[in-house]
Amino acid sequence: MLNYIWVFMIIIGIVYGSFTGQMAEISNGVIDSSKEAVQLCITMLGVVALWTGIMEIAKESGLVESLTKGMRPLLRFLFPRIPKEHPAMSYISLNFIANILGLGWAATPAGLKAMEALADLEKERGNPEFAGNYRKERRASNEMCVFLILNISSLQLIPVNMIAYRSQYGSVNPAVIIAPAIIATLVSTVAGIIYCKIKDRKH
Repeated sequence: MLNYIWVFMIIIGIVYGSFTGQMAEISNGVIDSSKEAVQLCITMLGVVALWTGIMEIAKESGLVESLTKGMRPLLRFLFPRIPKEHPAMSYISLNFIANILGLGWAATPAGLKAMEALADLEKERGNPEFAGNYRKERRASNEMCVFLILNISSLQLIPVNMIAYRSQYGSVNPAVIIAPAIIATLVSTVAGIIYCKIKDRKH
């Protein structure tokens, strides 16, 4: 759907520019935007490399494991029906840690692994919705829904992406966004937890 929307917007822009005699401005805008996109990608590449490397160091040093152990009471509260030593718990905690540090690109692989582990858990429980390797229609389990909602709300202590974008576009103080980001994501996460618990009680 998004592809159709983008194509529609591009066509409308070209048609409008043709009828108003502004094709030169459109061409210049395309060139300038392309240049800006490449510069932004290079900037983000450096940020991604830095924080992904830090994440790997944290894994090797045992910091991630320590944080995971510290998160177990919270994870037990959020996912009471997941067995304590199930692999899904490790992937979920890694995803949460990466999101808290603002590392969305590092959180995504862990999130996908968590979903796979949760699907395996439903197979172990004998849920027919998850039988076989592929189903055109498959309902998400309660744990999957909770994980997805909390992953979207995404409490962040260091919004790395926003800081990088602000720095790229000439912000005098890129890091000033940290406090508002913490407040906003904290509120959204608490709201997500409350919503999940209310819905869970109804079932």
